Amino acid sequence: MKIKEYRSQFIQELTPIFDAGEAESFFYLILEEKRQLKRIDLALHPDLVFSTEEIGNWNALLEQLKKEIPVQYLLGKTSFYGLDFEVNENVLIPRPETEELVEWIIQSQKSKVKSQKLRILDIGTGSGCIAISLAKNIPNAQVYAIDVSEKALATAQKNAEINKVEVTFLNQNILETEDLRQEFDIIVSNPPYVRNLEKQEIKKNVLDNEPHLALFVDDNDALIFYRKIAQLAQKNLTSKGQLYFEINQYLGKEMIELLEKMNFKNIELRKDIYGNDRMIFGEIAD
Repeated sequence: MKIKEYRSQFIQELTPIFDAGEAESFFYLILEEKRQLKRIDLALHPDLVFSTEEIGNWNALLEQLKKEIPVQYLLGKTSFYGLDFEVNENVLIPRPETEELVEWIIQSQKSKVKSQKLRILDIGTGSGCIAISLAKNIPNAQVYAIDVSEKALATAQKNAEINKVEVTFLNQNILETEDLRQEFDIIVSNPPYVRNLEKQEIKKNVLDNEPHLALFVDDNDALIFYRKIAQLAQKNLTSKGQLYFEINQYLGKEMIELLEKMNFKNIELRKDIYGNDRMIFGEIAD
């Protein structure tokens, strides 16, 4: 069968579940991974064909997609901040909004002295996407990353090797940590922040497949991780040390109040590409 004919069939079978644009994006993601072909290649060579074996493999993937298993898990990889990352059921799939958080931190260091060693800690690292992207793009950074899940850390370690960066990974429950035992210039975290009351807003493919440990937090104490990490930051950030969070879009005001009460300075709340309150920054006073 010609690939372009199979493409039409593939998209048609997925459109009851996904919109046509998303179904088409899945097709080209798989095509590039399985056949190293891009959209332009198919346009230039419309007579390219799939073998019977390939069609069987594609049909198996199609059935998984119909069950709303994320395409990134089916391929075992995704892209984040221009880097390749392995992903599996033990880690969240990195989001574009988190790339914006990484970009904010990288840009904040552009004017700093490059010879000065920078110590960065990523709390709740998951796939390692934040820690590894920072290590790759801030040459003078010494990066550490914490996660409660040993399986997530194994994935993160593999991703550090794939991207040829050195990150020190630590298996630790941050809620049970009283002191980080060393000082950092930057602490960043994208902790669990989706309240149970917001579950109905979560897409089925996320809800059924991504680790709930990394997603959800109790409705009655939605800021538990932020409060704890901010307390640790008070103890373990250097003078003028920086704290960055990715946050629940509905809790921007509450996050500002939390950081103000804890005496952080120069607090800044930023929106993501979708116009939602998504990132916040605070600084330790001199």
